[in-house]
Amino acid sequence: MSTFEKVVVIDGKGHLLGRLASIVSKQALSGQKVVVVRCEELNVSGEFFRNKLKYHAYLHKQNRVNPRRGGPFHFRAPSRILYKAIRGMIPHKTARGAAALERIKLFEGVPPPYDKVKRVVIPAALRVQRLKPGRKYTTLGRISQEVGWKYQDVVAKLEEKRKAKSAAYYQRKSALAAIEKKAIASKADALKDINSALAALGH
Repeated sequence: MSTFEKVVVIDGKGHLLGRLASIVSKQALSGQKVVVVRCEELNVSGEFFRNKLKYHAYLHKQNRVNPRRGGPFHFRAPSRILYKAIRGMIPHKTARGAAALERIKLFEGVPPPYDKVKRVVIPAALRVQRLKPGRKYTTLGRISQEVGWKYQDVVAKLEEKRKAKSAAYYQRKSALAAIEKKAIASKADALKDINSALAALGH
């Protein structure tokens, strides 16, 4: 992401949580608007059971002065876990850091209008690029469900609908492209002189 775009939409599937968070935070601080979708498909290195124990240990951390208020607030949703990882990498108590956080949007699944927008990956944060083959890893959605996130089934159902809809759209698009190609091929001889004249004019 060397050049600025209006909004960069990142597909979170297969990315490592911490590596993605560091790249997103740096881009947001430099002024880029970033959206991350499918946060439930993010990966965390290490086996599931070890990550679960680490999260349960984190859930026991509380305010010593008044445990009922003041935090730390233990987020359960995958998008909020990623948010907290990003916030830890940004000076969020300054005006610059607060503005950077405003530029970041995080979602489970792929809600509209991002289902019709080109999504990108970050090669430097992909698990297949960064983890040695054979190393254990787990998905953030599974950890979240284990510690109290209740919407994994809802997100999965909505994702199934979205994938079916996008597959039907792609099928229609492919059929129309094939018809167009066939029409161009059938009229190639008739348009030969016109095309050569246009080519001579530089079109």
